Amino acid sequence: MTDAQWELIAPMVPVKPGGRPAKHARRRIVDAILYVNRTGCSWRQLPHDFAPWDTVYWYFKTWNEAGVTDRIHDALRAQVRDGNGRDPMASAGIVDAQSVKGADTVGRDSRGYDAGKKVNGRKRHIVTDTLGLLIVVLVTTAGLQDRVGARPVLARAKMAMPSIALVWADGGYVGKLIAWAQQHCRILVDIVRKPEGRHTFEVLPRRWVVERTLSWLMRTRRLARDYERLPEHSEAMIKWAMIGLMTRRLAPAPGRRPWQPAHPR
Repeated sequence: MTDAQWELIAPMVPVKPGGRPAKHARRRIVDAILYVNRTGCSWRQLPHDFAPWDTVYWYFKTWNEAGVTDRIHDALRAQVRDGNGRDPMASAGIVDAQSVKGADTVGRDSRGYDAGKKVNGRKRHIVTDTLGLLIVVLVTTAGLQDRVGARPVLARAKMAMPSIALVWADGGYVGKLIAWAQQHCRILVDIVRKPEGRHTFEVLPRRWVVERTLSWLMRTRRLARDYERLPEHSEAMIKWAMIGLMTRRLAPAPGRRPWQPAHPR
């Protein structure tokens, strides 16, 4: 991260209370987590100029359990929304799911087979706002149907953002989910359907926003597959991918300088 990007999240990264000062700077720990996320390397393959891999992994796990990752993510999302002239508390969102192959590190108890996509692994259920920013994520086995996984993820969305009242979804969410969401979450699920007779790909209103978010996630190599042993760590990696994206939006790094010929001597 650049200095400007680090200043965005530095106040939210906890400092070790009392005792001997920490051996490794918090910024280098965050850089190491983002490095693993972006490059897709294993924890043990972290370059030696970072902190030891087991130290970085300990911080990753501890911050996730303590809610630090969520606080950083939610604060950055509020800043991005405010910078785009939106209320930090969204009133509408889009729900979708993505099946990804599971690596050999994914245990049998948390993986499944998606017969429709022919994928053996896990499924990511996400709810985004109308800008495509992540609100909540839930990782399940790939064998869980979208409409079934939508219930807990919509409940999470309502808990995380009580102002949300409308969610757009595709045809896979048709059924009892609509009545359930209205009754238990006070959320109206609006199904965006393809035009009748259309069998080719077409960008649908509202639906393209969440599809773009899923493509953003796939840019980070760690998320091209699911490598995490625990589903909650898989969810944390998705949040760290969005943290990296939002810090770059709020504080863009200087681009490469255009090439200039050397001055003649």
